[in-house]
Amino acid sequence: MRTAKAAALTTVPSGLWRVAAAFGVPVGFSGDNAMADVSFGSWFSLYMIALSVFAECLGLLSLGLVQRWGEVFPRWLPFIGGRRVPVWFAVTSAGLGSLALMCLTVNGAFHWNAPDTMGAPESPKGTAALVMGVCYAPLLLWGPLLAVVTVAYAIRRRPQA
Repeated sequence: MRTAKAAALTTVPSGLWRVAAAFGVPVGFSGDNAMADVSFGSWFSLYMIALSVFAECLGLLSLGLVQRWGEVFPRWLPFIGGRRVPVWFAVTSAGLGSLALMCLTVNGAFHWNAPDTMGAPESPKGTAALVMGVCYAPLLLWGPLLAVVTVAYAIRRRPQA
């Protein structure tokens, strides 16, 4: 349960950072960068808020691997409500999600300071860069934590001999 909660919480710091930027809080970008002049209500700010909400919803799905709604579909779902969640479906979905997250976050970490990302002249420097890094670093744990919860789910739901 704690690992699933930790997995869900890994998206919160980066989401809060994006929402702050979407509301116009200066986050250290300058020049022609889209993040330099974000104004609330613009398409870009709405995109950042939607991305944050979407990421948190995905993070919360890890809780399904330790809750009843991860074993039986909620009754309000048409056609499948009340039926047992097939173990293969949950394990495959969560396993592929975990693998995708690990690939994306590790790739992002290796390219964090590339010339077209945080190494660009208009990217945050100093304290702003540190705050951004601290907010995005927990995402590196999301994939591995989800993998642990997925394995625990598979073991718990395996057929008993």
